[in-house]
Amino acid sequence: MADGIVYLVGSGPGDPELLTVKARRLIEEADVVLHDKLPGPSLALVPDEKAEDVGKRAGGERTPQEYTNDRLVELAQEGRTVVRLKGGDPFVFGRGGEEMEHLAAHDVEFEVVPGVTAGVAGPGVAGIPVTHREYASSVSFVTGHEDPTKPESAVDWAALAATGGTIVVYMGVGKLPDYTAALREAGMAGDTPVALVERGSWPDQRVAVGTLASIVDVRDEVGIEPPAVTIIGPVAATRARVRAFLASPYESGNEQS
Repeated sequence: MADGIVYLVGSGPGDPELLTVKARRLIEEADVVLHDKLPGPSLALVPDEKAEDVGKRAGGERTPQEYTNDRLVELAQEGRTVVRLKGGDPFVFGRGGEEMEHLAAHDVEFEVVPGVTAGVAGPGVAGIPVTHREYASSVSFVTGHEDPTKPESAVDWAALAATGGTIVVYMGVGKLPDYTAALREAGMAGDTPVALVERGSWPDQRVAVGTLASIVDVRDEVGIEPPAVTIIGPVAATRARVRAFLASPYESGNEQS
């Protein structure tokens, strides 16, 4: 077994104050921090001499996952204490499962440090509960950016439309026209409330609200960009009822409904 150890750490949605106490301590104690782009403002806590950027951006630069996997093993075999810092939670669309299996296959000790996932935190800080006793007794988390090598999508949008409750789509800004159309074709009403939360808990957080029929136009008018989550279902309308009383330190005030 390698002498070093790897911590698969979730940074939460971005606000450094939403890091867990353990995550912050491990960042301070680590020899090296391999980080994604999504930790956002939390990256200010990582000293430059420790930081290695292995992030990816939609349509932009990408560090191959294979490189990241091998780099984690290499550093651990050198006896280093390594933090693999990921946005949100390591195991929610963060490829933490793949990295964990790679570490185990190479006899590297690791520990998982959960973080608050963006699909709960982003809507929450915007005044949108993903579940609500009156409106949604279930929530489905879906990726809007599947592995491009798959022969076909593994997401059954028709089944999701029939299930009801709340649908939260990660990394789905670009594919928004596709899955909103698929949900409508499956019978979901065009007036179903929808919200987009961009950079949830970051200083420049933005929120756009509309309906299943209008949200693509709203996205284009506001200019919502990744990283963002999409919330589909009656809970998305909650924001309008509570916004006047929502003390948010994040939003710039730009909203289109």
